[in-house]
Amino acid sequence: MVRLRIVVPLLAFAAALAAQQAARPKDVREAAKAGPNAIPRLTQYLTDPSLDVRAEAVKQIIEIGPPRSLDPLVVATRDADAQVQILATDGLVNFYLPGYFKSGVGASLRRVGTDLKGRFTDTNDQVIDRYITVRPEVVTALVVVLNNGATRDAKANAARALGVLRASAAVDDLVAATHSKDSILIYETVVALEKIRVEAAAPHLEFLMNDLDPKVQVAAIEAVGLLRDLNARSGLIDVLNRSGNIRVKRTALTSLAMLPAETNRALYQQYIRDKDDKLRASAAEGFARLRNPADTPMLDQAWKDEVKPAARLALAFALVMHGQVGWSEFSPLPYLVNNLDSASYSGIAQPYLTELARDNAVRAALYGPLGSGTKLEKIGLAQVLSASGDRRSLEELNKLKDDPNPEVAQAALTAVRNLQSRL
Repeated sequence: MVRLRIVVPLLAFAAALAAQQAARPKDVREAAKAGPNAIPRLTQYLTDPSLDVRAEAVKQIIEIGPPRSLDPLVVATRDADAQVQILATDGLVNFYLPGYFKSGVGASLRRVGTDLKGRFTDTNDQVIDRYITVRPEVVTALVVVLNNGATRDAKANAARALGVLRASAAVDDLVAATHSKDSILIYETVVALEKIRVEAAAPHLEFLMNDLDPKVQVAAIEAVGLLRDLNARSGLIDVLNRSGNIRVKRTALTSLAMLPAETNRALYQQYIRDKDDKLRASAAEGFARLRNPADTPMLDQAWKDEVKPAARLALAFALVMHGQVGWSEFSPLPYLVNNLDSASYSGIAQPYLTELARDNAVRAALYGPLGSGTKLEKIGLAQVLSASGDRRSLEELNKLKDDPNPEVAQAALTAVRNLQSRL
């Protein structure tokens, strides 16, 4: 009896001591103050029984950043909890794209149990620069989460990450994920395949052009155009003719314009005078890529008559594609360059210029504004030439590295690296 009275208090004391010694998130934050030297201790916290502690450890590892944070983040992707997987996934992307963690899906996870509903509707247009090489074990870790993540959100976030990292080695797994029953995962997968730009993936997306979820449908329609799936033309025409959804119709016509064929001429003619300016713009893109000189007078008149910016930009693109590369005040090429200064339309003007700059005459015409334009024009043109330039472009971009504006100089340096990786 005496012995029992002694043992019970001892057990209670041991339990209390263990509770006092249990790690807490604030302990993790305190340890992280040591900076890079804290990485080994923070890595130990990744196996703590407490979800709060493991999540905080991942956050602190991300905050410390390169060069020692990559390996523990790969380890953290294997956590059994979806929220830790999401945090680790965003941390891996953040390693290659600084600032991503603050805008990614993981940014919503301020505390354990946060609802992620709605995060996957955010703009998803980030991608690393082409000169950056991602370690294979990072891609492998993200593919494991894509295939076996703890929840739908963890899998969808991994798909998004693979797209941002241009992970071409993950294409087969992403294609397989398009057969999921979850629309969010399918959508993120399709967008990732768009970013990676492996054209062989396009035929595997055709079945999604008739998906019941308009968001997935639009993404798939856009993807087959961007990935130049010529066999998708008949399906796109069918969708264009049948759909009552204006966004679906616009995207279908835009993709048909990316897959130019004289057999599409009747459709371009039908929509070049449509009441919807976005449909007019898509039709103009179609005429642009047909490059039939007989269409030039019609396009020139439409350019003069058009008042809506989206359609006017498309008509400018068409006229430059048809050979109008002059630099007079009201010419189409300066109009496109000037719109690089527009917050609303630079995202339209820059892709047009990127495609146009594949032509030697257009490329040569852009070297002038590259050196004398506004800050945003110089930055936009640097990005254009990084994607479509040649060795002469490299010379011009190297000159821009000495620009007095630090943002322009940095954009030029990045453009040089991207162009060198492509040449």
